[in-house]
Amino acid sequence: MNQQKTELKKTLGPFMLWGLGVGYVISGMYFGWNLGLAQGGTLGLAVATFFIIIMYVTFTFSYTEMACAIPKAGGAFDYSRIGLGKHWGYLAGMAQSIEFIFAPPAIAAAIGAYLNAFLPEVDVLTIAIVAYVIFTGLNVVGVKSAAYFELFVTILAVVELLIFSGVSYTDFEFVNLTKNALPNGWGGAFAAIPFAIWFFLAIEGVANVAEEAKNPQRSILIGFGSAIFTLVLLCLLTFTSAIGVDGWESIVYASPGAEPSDSPLPLALSHVVGDNNTLYHLLITIGLFGLIASFNGIILAAGRSTLELGRERYVPPIVGIVNAKTKTPINALVVNMLIGIIALMTGKTGEIITIACFGALTLYIVSMVAFFALRKNHNDIERPFLVPMYPYFPTIALVIAVIAMVAMSIYNIQLMFIYWGIVLLGYLVFRWYQG
Repeated sequence: MNQQKTELKKTLGPFMLWGLGVGYVISGMYFGWNLGLAQGGTLGLAVATFFIIIMYVTFTFSYTEMACAIPKAGGAFDYSRIGLGKHWGYLAGMAQSIEFIFAPPAIAAAIGAYLNAFLPEVDVLTIAIVAYVIFTGLNVVGVKSAAYFELFVTILAVVELLIFSGVSYTDFEFVNLTKNALPNGWGGAFAAIPFAIWFFLAIEGVANVAEEAKNPQRSILIGFGSAIFTLVLLCLLTFTSAIGVDGWESIVYASPGAEPSDSPLPLALSHVVGDNNTLYHLLITIGLFGLIASFNGIILAAGRSTLELGRERYVPPIVGIVNAKTKTPINALVVNMLIGIIALMTGKTGEIITIACFGALTLYIVSMVAFFALRKNHNDIERPFLVPMYPYFPTIALVIAVIAMVAMSIYNIQLMFIYWGIVLLGYLVFRWYQG
């Protein structure tokens, strides 16, 4: 496959990469994380989140070293393929694709549910599918257009979270953090792990646009580092301010006996200003941008992940073709959209989130193993950035990721088998194309 058909255009600077990094993740602040409260309560989810934050901080710095040294669109796929060989490369690439392909359907469902409140005559699924088509189309047009849009909606989403936290803290009471804080014992903390991960899921997507950065070594370091700092701060503010208003149960259940809600922030805000207040409607309307930011951002990263698998013939090579005019991975974007819509039609948001988290943890584990292999066997690679506190940072990230994977498997056995079944099916395709 000639280079012109597979080469991406270099247009992104550090501020754009910050916008993408925060944008990939920020929807996790708006919905999904509160489902972990039903499992672990305030204390259980807090403990799970504490260790997940440590994992993400140590992982991000370790991943940044590899991203600066090997600025390729495949991210973990390329690091693992170079460091560990093509079979480990397949595992990392498939895990990454599952994470990036399965996260958008969950976000699309939230977008559909959100807009359905304003457009009740249009069903949730229709809205979600239309959103898929629109934002896939935006990414087909060009990475610069998608990135500028991503930066705009991300800034709005960050501002909204800061305003939400400020308003909610006016009614904050510490005692609300202690209400029924561990409803299911410490086992609930392990069950809450997928939803703690959801706070930060897909931050590593910054590495997948490294090939499109103007100065990848400098831009990735600044973009990655500032993004993880921003996200940790927003996580702490959102978690404490939302629960501190009236306890965790009030942001999980809209009413006693109701199904768990995907809208924790509106529930919290309604206790502060009421649901007819202008500020309530203004903040909730702006909050939609948080969902859109992650939806658009992960679609962008997923396209690059699938593109790289196609370029290296790990999946059908047709998805490795770049559009000659826009220099975007049009085939990969369309294939990802079709798979995402199929997942969306199942209506299983919590299960889709968990499968995406299985992919993420597999990616983190294989990436950290590849990190050590690259350090040992590829000292000749130029490393513009070196992870601090080596070897402790990558070791800590690896150990926490393994523990989280074991815990998630125990509490989600059926989904674990579904996830590994997808990986195995993909492996058969991989062996076919690799001969």
